[in-house]
Amino acid sequence: MTRVAINGAAGRMGRELVIACQRNSSLTLAAAFEAPGSDAIGQDAGRLATGEDADVAIASADDRDASTFDVLVDFTRPEPCLSAIDDCVAGGAAIVIGTTGFDADQLARIDKAADKIALVMAPNFSAGVNLTLKLLEMAAKALGDTVDIEVIEAHHRHKVDAPSGTALRIGEVLADATGRDLDDCAVYAREGHTGERERQAIGFQTIRGGDIVGEHTVLFAGDGERLEISHKASSRQTFAGGAMRAAGWAAQQKPGRYDMNDVLGFDRD
Repeated sequence: MTRVAINGAAGRMGRELVIACQRNSSLTLAAAFEAPGSDAIGQDAGRLATGEDADVAIASADDRDASTFDVLVDFTRPEPCLSAIDDCVAGGAAIVIGTTGFDADQLARIDKAADKIALVMAPNFSAGVNLTLKLLEMAAKALGDTVDIEVIEAHHRHKVDAPSGTALRIGEVLADATGRDLDDCAVYAREGHTGERERQAIGFQTIRGGDIVGEHTVLFAGDGERLEISHKASSRQTFAGGAMRAAGWAAQQKPGRYDMNDVLGFDRD
């Protein structure tokens, strides 16, 4: 039985992760953590998530001991996630990272940690999203420079980064498939007299509102026809279940940085 810890266990996604862990018969919830000073510290993680006790009290992240779990799952923010990574390295535990919004220096720290522990990092843990990425790669290679490419994403009002990590990963897949550099061709905003659209551009449109869980659409617009490929999530359990699948997998791996292609066994052509 793989022992799982959840960072940010009292948050919206943290509670979904608790539920997903309890639903996975190969995993056991061993520990749960929140930021120091959180009102949730001392409360039962299961009771917060489902109303039923899990016999796991939420502890302060300052008291995290990686010897008590095999793998930690983190869907928080960059700073607390990096702290959790340091603890996992110190204790030899694997980590699954769903947090997004890291800068270049922080990503370098993550790469360094992967030299010592198994680390699964992905902007989206939904199996459907990762299959969508494969379909987008195929479409981009087939259509190439004959179409204009736009990425439209929508999330709830509480999301703090934009575009979403998934949208940026989509952009990377599209750019790689068409031989472009996303840093050079991405267009994140349009306002005023912008001039004619450049064919090489990959545009991003961001929507924030209500309780939208997560929606991503890629528009391939050509002359006389257009292709749209979409993924829409209606429940955070889509992501939480995938993260727990990754957690069980990561606990069995040697040190290295992995993603959901590795977890799902997708070929890397």
